[in-house]
Amino acid sequence: MELLGLSAREIAAGVKAKKFTAEEAVRASIERIKRYDKKYNAIVALCEEEAVASAKRVDEAVARGEEPGALCGVPYVVKDNFCTKGIVTTCCSKMLKGWVPNYDATAVEKMKEAGAVLIGKANMDEFAMGSTTESSIFGATLNPRDRTRVPGGSSGGSAAAVAAGYVPVALGSDTGGSVRQPAAFCGVQGMKPSYGQISRYGIVAYASSLDQVGPLAANVGDLALLMDVLAKGDPNDTTCDAYERPSFTGAAAKASLAGKRVALLTGYDRGSLDAPLSAAIDRAVEICRAEGASIIDVKLPITMEHSVACYYMVALGDASSKLACYDGMRYGHHADGRNLSEMYKKSRMEGFGEEVRKRILVGTCILTRGYYENYFVPAMKVRQLISDEFKNLFEKADMLICPISPALAYKRGLGEKDPVRMYLGDVFTTIANLAGLPSVSLNLGFTAEGLPTNVQLLAPRFGDDGLLCCAAAIERAAGAPHIAELTEDD
Repeated sequence: MELLGLSAREIAAGVKAKKFTAEEAVRASIERIKRYDKKYNAIVALCEEEAVASAKRVDEAVARGEEPGALCGVPYVVKDNFCTKGIVTTCCSKMLKGWVPNYDATAVEKMKEAGAVLIGKANMDEFAMGSTTESSIFGATLNPRDRTRVPGGSSGGSAAAVAAGYVPVALGSDTGGSVRQPAAFCGVQGMKPSYGQISRYGIVAYASSLDQVGPLAANVGDLALLMDVLAKGDPNDTTCDAYERPSFTGAAAKASLAGKRVALLTGYDRGSLDAPLSAAIDRAVEICRAEGASIIDVKLPITMEHSVACYYMVALGDASSKLACYDGMRYGHHADGRNLSEMYKKSRMEGFGEEVRKRILVGTCILTRGYYENYFVPAMKVRQLISDEFKNLFEKADMLICPISPALAYKRGLGEKDPVRMYLGDVFTTIANLAGLPSVSLNLGFTAEGLPTNVQLLAPRFGDDGLLCCAAAIERAAGAPHIAELTEDD
């Protein structure tokens, strides 16, 4: 049976019905990675032996008549900042090169309990700091839709793996858009859940008050299925709220916009968007209206003016603190020096790449006396104002439509030529992290050149189920994205 292109739900159902085995599904995934990934570089560690052994255990459970889990036999990959027991976890940095954790991240545990099979670790920007997946020590990941372009970042390897058809689903982390922007660039569906919806335990931190685990898939139904598996309270993460979650698959199955109040973000320069992305927003609005939703124009002046500056103040200050532990003595790459000070300097200079060093230096400056009072503290106050602005918005609307990125997938090398443009490209994605909101990157088709177009949907905090219901309705009308046609040619 042809397994390429099957959804996670279809694979799980097929394994349970004994139409094919989990081992067959996993071997098909591994074979595709071996055939193509030397050109795309989405996977940095292939766990072939462990994956086949896990798949056989799933098949044995099915043969015994046991319940193998909602994701039984589904192959998946995780971003390389998820701790994986017995499997190297480097954050794609020399600082952690060769490190093998002795425990699994909670998200990885939940996937395992549901019967999913981990087949590899996905490439990423070093320590999740970037928007292109070009800063990895393993080399850049290429976009399966167009190899001259980046897959986005920092979860570019996870998004590329789904777009390339290696796996039906993948996990990434999203601090300022690191799941949604790669999903948009690679032409798949991606979600940043509400802050506190999924445990962050076992994820190497970038900025703890912003980080959130997010699923990537080829369709909204699979996003919902992963949410059912992952969204549970965790005593190891005090920010992961222990409340009774709704059925996300049930919400997505309803796929309705009837009676919904949909807000359309205005008050920014629409002309600054690439034309196909502006057209995608118009199409999404038309679908919502045709499906029975009412449309209202809204402005978020504080959010749009201050979100990028606020985000970088908060994120870099947090990152400076988090990454201080990598000193070459307790953790991370070690370099000898004539004294303790020189050892610290050499270890961190050699261990961290340029972008990470730059962000640590800026973050350290932000947290020093004088700058802390004048920059970091005001940024935290602005963050609260942004949250309040969204709270007021969602008193009169159920969902917000806005762009994800001002541009289609970037050409490779743009980050080096114009880094400021890369940072400003986060203007629409960082807002969900600052306010702790759920957000979906939804594919709206492709340009004539084959580049993905997309929109971003946001909902009130812990309104993830309602968001998936609306996203599924738009996807039903617009169509789910297809996997990329890969080539082995240079």
